[in-house]
Amino acid sequence: MADTNNFPSGKIIVHHLNNSRSQRILWLLEELGVPYEIKKYQRTPGLLAPEELEAVNPIGTAPVITDGSVNLAESGAIVEYIIRKYGNGRARPPASGEVDDLYYTHASEGSLMPLFVNSYITHIITERTPWLIRPIVGFLMAKLRAKALEPRLRTHAQMIEQRLTEVDGGWIAGGEQPTAADYMMIFPLEGMSMLCPEFLGINTQRYLRRIHERPAYRRGLELGGKYDYAP
Repeated sequence: MADTNNFPSGKIIVHHLNNSRSQRILWLLEELGVPYEIKKYQRTPGLLAPEELEAVNPIGTAPVITDGSVNLAESGAIVEYIIRKYGNGRARPPASGEVDDLYYTHASEGSLMPLFVNSYITHIITERTPWLIRPIVGFLMAKLRAKALEPRLRTHAQMIEQRLTEVDGGWIAGGEQPTAADYMMIFPLEGMSMLCPEFLGINTQRYLRRIHERPAYRRGLELGGKYDYAP
């Protein structure tokens, strides 16, 4: 559905950073069939977003969308905005799943991602430490992960596994289609599948595979470019 060439006015522009949360926005737009344009940004050698992103988001992070006069950052806000404006009743949870949809939509960034990011940073610190002191730093970072981060990551992984068991391997809100919770949870779960795959239960692994096999997800992946967190 996306076209990275010249769109007429009125199309959503996704300011897309490689290997970032903005991949989930492409999946959502493809699922809903909403026309959009991708403006791509590449991470620096230090894995940071380039300064050009500050022109559309003063914080300099992605994703950001531009929809007419609306310029909106933050994944959760973008997902909810797109579903409300362009969903036409799609991507909405059944009444029985509204609370779970609300919880996991916000838990993805509010609770799970800070743990994942901090754990990831400890790996980066170890890798970038001069070789002479790397064993000591690696030991300290491993201790930090084991004491402060991994137990909580396991708890979150167990919660999502339990939820996916309750819905019999279906969508988080229990309906027939992905909702905001799925679009938000996909990124931290993909990250965990790379960083600590042993934490993910069988239903969570199946859930990720099922999403990765969806045609809309594959289209977003092809259009978005480099993305290390999915096959």
